[in-house]
Amino acid sequence: MSRRHHHHRRPLLATLAAFAVLAGTAAAAPAAPAAPRTAPAAATPLTTLDDTYYRSAIGKTGTQLKSALHSIISVQSKISYSQVWDALKTTDQDPANSSNVILIYSGRSEPKSDNGGSVGQWNREHVWAKSHGDFGTATGPGTDIHHLRPEDVTVNSIRGNKDFDNGGSPVSGAPGNYTDSDSFEPRDAAKGDVARMILYMAVRYEGDDAFADLEPNERVNNGSAPNIGRLSVLKQWSQEDPPDTFEKRRNDVIFDQYQHNRNPFIDHPEWVESIW
Repeated sequence: MSRRHHHHRRPLLATLAAFAVLAGTAAAAPAAPAAPRTAPAAATPLTTLDDTYYRSAIGKTGTQLKSALHSIISVQSKISYSQVWDALKTTDQDPANSSNVILIYSGRSEPKSDNGGSVGQWNREHVWAKSHGDFGTATGPGTDIHHLRPEDVTVNSIRGNKDFDNGGSPVSGAPGNYTDSDSFEPRDAAKGDVARMILYMAVRYEGDDAFADLEPNERVNNGSAPNIGRLSVLKQWSQEDPPDTFEKRRNDVIFDQYQHNRNPFIDHPEWVESIW
């Protein structure tokens, strides 16, 4: 790895409770297959979610906790890759400007209508790179919006399918991001988001649904293997950048309007250490 740099720990947020979806900000959701609700509405307090949605996971640790969470979050609705465009316009809406979305790495607010594949536009970033496990854009891991985020086309291309680690050279057009030949480091405000999305994918996709068993590891340059590293760095990022209001709202919107499942590491960040 090339040049390293220092990070500053950000203060932990005082609450882990799930926030209600912000009124009046959601765009119309694309049609998605109906799925039976196994949990209360997104506005339900975390204590109630623990009594209902997470009931079978409470009190467990290690592989038993991971298995319980896999069973819980695998019950979900699925959307097509084309429907992801409209979904991201709702899940990642700028709280200060309902016409825009926030880009995951760049942190910029960009018009929702500027989506596409040209330079200067934003497109759909697979945080768990779709080549790591070779699932492409298939309905399932390829369209799971818990790890799909808006990002500038050029910055998305720079990240490519690199693993995550600290260090590198500054990324042009994305202040606070760094990259080298085999890894990518997001800005501080996105580090925890990235970690929790990667760990969600590792729990959701266990190789029992025709897709690869996705697992984090301590390597970089994993290529097409169904792995992404570095796990130790991701754990550190999750601790240093706990879930904020934007990330919690996003989890609620996905649960309430689209997939009807949750990222458990946003609701319970302490479960990262319990499993890994």
